[in-house]
Amino acid sequence: MHHMTLAEIARGLADKKFSSEELTKVLLARIAQLDPQLNSFISLTEELALSQAKAADVRRANGESGALLGAPIAHKDLFCTQGIRTSCGSKMLDNFKAPYDATVVAKLAAAGAVTLGKTNMDEFAMGSANESSYYGAVKNPWNLEHVPGGSSGGSAAAVAARLLPAATATDTGGSIRQPAAFTNLTGLKPTYGRVSRWGMIAYASSLDQGGPLARTAEDCAILLQGMAGFDPNDSTSIDEPVPDYSASLNGSLQGLRIGVPKEYFSAGLDPRIAELIHNSIKELEKLGAVIKPISLPNMQHAIPAYYVIAPAEASSNLSRFDGVRFGYRCENPENLIDLYKRSRGEGFGAEVQRRIMVGAYALSAGYYDAYYLKAQKIRRLVKNDFMAAFNEVDIILGPTTPNPAWKLGAKSSDPVAEYLEDVYTITANLAGLPGLSMPAGFVDGLPVGVQLLAPYFQEGRLLNVAHQYQLNTDWHTRTPTGF
Repeated sequence: MHHMTLAEIARGLADKKFSSEELTKVLLARIAQLDPQLNSFISLTEELALSQAKAADVRRANGESGALLGAPIAHKDLFCTQGIRTSCGSKMLDNFKAPYDATVVAKLAAAGAVTLGKTNMDEFAMGSANESSYYGAVKNPWNLEHVPGGSSGGSAAAVAARLLPAATATDTGGSIRQPAAFTNLTGLKPTYGRVSRWGMIAYASSLDQGGPLARTAEDCAILLQGMAGFDPNDSTSIDEPVPDYSASLNGSLQGLRIGVPKEYFSAGLDPRIAELIHNSIKELEKLGAVIKPISLPNMQHAIPAYYVIAPAEASSNLSRFDGVRFGYRCENPENLIDLYKRSRGEGFGAEVQRRIMVGAYALSAGYYDAYYLKAQKIRRLVKNDFMAAFNEVDIILGPTTPNPAWKLGAKSSDPVAEYLEDVYTITANLAGLPGLSMPAGFVDGLPVGVQLLAPYFQEGRLLNVAHQYQLNTDWHTRTPTGF
């Protein structure tokens, strides 16, 4: 059962080959057996899962149907879940039980999805390796000595190890797509505003976006269908009709114009990954796509701009965690200043503290114009590059990451080296564009991803291209040894 995709589970449940309760029990037992190797879960919700599974079986018996009705999933541990710990991977929120469900959680529950638990993540979603979690690093099931990517590494590792078919995740600078590439999954970052951020604990509000992680584009289409839609509780949510993503999967790629930026193939890209990306391009050409060289001239400025904007927003968002209102509170503070200092110093980890300090500096008097304002201007130039490119092509293709997954601890002492791993993903967040990573092969036994970017609200186009590619390749079907 654990090898089934979401689509296969939906068909099996519809054909009464098994019940949601039976499937849920199998997966919960599998998590208990295998997750100690991976550390992909922070919290398991066995009682909730079994009650939701039984309810889904009753709904099906009463004639209801739906691709997510009775399907087991997990939530990244920054989506608020009523009465269940929502820690954001931080000591600061270790004891926080959300009083309400995030919109994404509520929508998927209404569709009948079964929540198995909350997955591990980099603290407050800050990281590219899933090593900054208060609950310990997550391991990559393809090689337990390597990182699974971050910050959604727990969701990625759990799905890749076949502990469950799909999971929710979030992407601020590549945190869905990079873990997908490192663990041989398909991951989709939707257009900014397509998925509600209400109840999703914020890192950088103008960049964060929730999305699906699964093994196939078909499964991502199913999960995104349940997540997407306008939410009046979220001021950044876009009131745009949600298409039937599954209905567009089988469209022809004949004549599809694919742009390949020359800037993607610079000296920083592992040549073995470059070869796999070119092989992917050839496969898409066989399906009728037309390849066109393009340029994104301001891409070189994206990383410094991102690492001013994101920490600036983080320093503002995380100011609420002060030891007074909620979250971690130090013991026996001498006075109010001591309370603030020690609560934040003890509650936040090193990477979060680093980004808060960078952000506070960039926003401080005398530096706002020199850093933050300039970074926002670069952000606009990055967006303009994409708008110009999409006048010539339908999608943009390139590597998801410059290197395969590195060993645990290899970049811990050099945060800048870790930041540079986001070079291909952060531009989509700066511009608010949808992006998808899909499996494209292996380097030294470690998975590699190819990234697709599309114009605003063209998630269906990305899923269509990925699905057609996956019908003609088998990379996405490979399973890590031992899982």
